[in-house]
Amino acid sequence: MIIKQLNEIIGTQDDVDTLTWNSRRLLLKKDGMGFSLHDTIIKAGTETMIWYKHHVEAVYCIEGTGEIEFLKENTTYKIYPGTMYALNGNEKHLLRADKKSDMRMICVFNPPCTGREIHDEDGAYTVNHLD
Repeated sequence: MIIKQLNEIIGTQDDVDTLTWNSRRLLLKKDGMGFSLHDTIIKAGTETMIWYKHHVEAVYCIEGTGEIEFLKENTTYKIYPGTMYALNGNEKHLLRADKKSDMRMICVFNPPCTGREIHDEDGAYTVNHLD
């Protein structure tokens, strides 16, 4: 059994903070679950280009509002608490948080992340982090 508390993750190496997002990695590849679980903050007023070429991801919004724009389809969807989206086709997208508040998202990745991943110039996690 694995039990972790968010307050035990914050400020550790499993708390990855960037200019546009902050990912607190609760479960990682080393935990042996076959997926990783992240509590992620999308910072208010930011936009992040993301293209997970090597992962599928499911995301559930629990706080804040924003939108996701799928670039190939040129479609935009509002995100608010209770919204789930799944990136099951390696979709390139822009993720935006409204200016007034952060968005808090629960994210699941497959294959599982190792822990220190950040987006490369394409918006993807690099292949060498999959080992």
